[in-house]
Order: sequence, then C-alpha cells, then structure tokens
Amino acid sequence: MSSMFLIGEISRLFQIDIRTLRYYDEMGLFTPASVDEQTGYRYYSIEQFESLNTILYLKALNIPLKEIRQFVHNRNLDDILSLLKEQRSRTEQKIREYEQIQKKIVQRIHQIEDAARTEELFTIRLTELPERTMIKLKQSIHRSDNLEMWIRHLENSSPSKSGVFLGQVGLILSAASLAEHHFDEYDAIFLFVEHDKHSSSKLDLITLPAQTCLTIRFVGTHADAALHYEKLLRHAEETGYAIKEDALEITYIDYGLTQDASKFVTEIQLPVKKD
Repeated sequence: MSSMFLIGEISRLFQIDIRTLRYYDEMGLFTPASVDEQTGYRYYSIEQFESLNTILYLKALNIPLKEIRQFVHNRNLDDILSLLKEQRSRTEQKIREYEQIQKKIVQRIHQIEDAARTEELFTIRLTELPERTMIKLKQSIHRSDNLEMWIRHLENSSPSKSGVFLGQVGLILSAASLAEHHFDEYDAIFLFVEHDKHSSSKLDLITLPAQTCLTIRFVGTHADAALHYEKLLRHAEETGYAIKEDALEITYIDYGLTQDASKFVTEIQLPVKKD
C-alpha cells in the first residue's frame, strides 16, 4: 500500500468533503506533505493521519479552528489541557444558555396552552400572582396606537432579546384612570424580565410584590379592553374590593402567533384589597 494519498483518497478515508480539506490547506491547519508542481495534485502522507485525527477530534468538541491550528503546530500537554479546559468553560456556559432557552420554551408552551383554554375566557377570577420584575417605559399610549415602536425601545433596553417573544409585554392603566373610568390612555408599557439578568437596564426596573388581583381574559387586544375594565370595576364594587394599584394588561396571543383574530387573548390584572 502506498504511503502517499491524494486528496480524494483522504476525503474518502476520513469522510471529509474535499472542499473542507482545501480550506484546511488554505488556512494552514492541515497542509499536504507535497504538491506536484506540474499537476497541482496534493499528496498527504500516512504520518499525517494522526494529526488529522487530532484536528477532527478537537473540531468535534467545537473548538474553534484557529485555536486548533495553533495547537497542532506545537503540540504539548500544557497546551492541550489549556485548550480543553477553555472549551469546557465555554461548553458549561452554552449549557447554561440552553437551559435558559429550554426554560423559556417550556414557559411559552404553558402560556399558550393556558391562554388558549376557552373555559378561562370572560370569567372574572380572584388570582394570587407571585412576585414579578418588570422593565417599565412611562409613556402615554392610546389604546388604538401601534405598540411596535415602544416594544422596540423596551427590548433594546434589555440585555435579553427574547422577552418579547415570550409574550410578557403589557400596558399599564393608572389607578387614577380606573377611578375615573378612562380606559383610552395607558400610562406605560412594560416587559416582565428575570431580575438578575437586567440589573443594568436603561429603564426603570421594578419588582412587583405578590399581588391579589381580579383578572379577566377576553378575546381581543388592548383596543377591546374597555368593556372588560367596566366588568372588573363593577365586580370589585359588588364584592367589596377596592382598587389597590395600577392595572396590568397583557396580550398573550396576538398576530405574532396567529392570523386568526378570533384566537387573540388578552388578560387584565387588577390589584385589589378588601375594603
């Protein structure tokens, strides 16, 4: 058996695309033992197999090619340990990131499934809500306004860019507006966030304590909310509850998830206390 191999033979032996081998040659990662000056054919020696195996092993660990190149040209135990420890650190960070992504996916699935339950619609409930943290942008917003520009401001103020997708954007209607039964102008837009990831936010960071709220979910968006505020206020009066704080209004399902407007779901959360 010949101890020299053409690039096509190396491609078949190691199951590597020829274009990849050429790229490795161009970047100085894995170069042929010799090149025929007349034909341009690349020849690799059997002694290079171990080096290529090392490259493929490190690449399988997702170590950047530039770092692999630095190592293979000066292999020693200290360097390989340093390389592997650095990649271990990067991998642990990726694992943490993917765990957060998984958590958000699970939360989003639960939120959509919960919001889509038709038996929850149009029913006023007394709900205990846990402590939550939000970024808030104080801004007068009419119920007919397009919210996209304000959502961009919120999202750009946060290191995390996934909050909006999680459907945690909402509007705030002041207790004063509620008292006067004025439902057309909101006082702020907010985004629920994880507190430890947003301490450097450019906007107001607010931690809401656990709250007792009268809540109602309805088919529609913010533009359809006024009627349901009236229902909540009437129910609060009839059952002896006083308005404690500003109301929160969250659209859980909208055009971002479906084109079917009959599936849109919005919830109003009205903090209350017994008179």
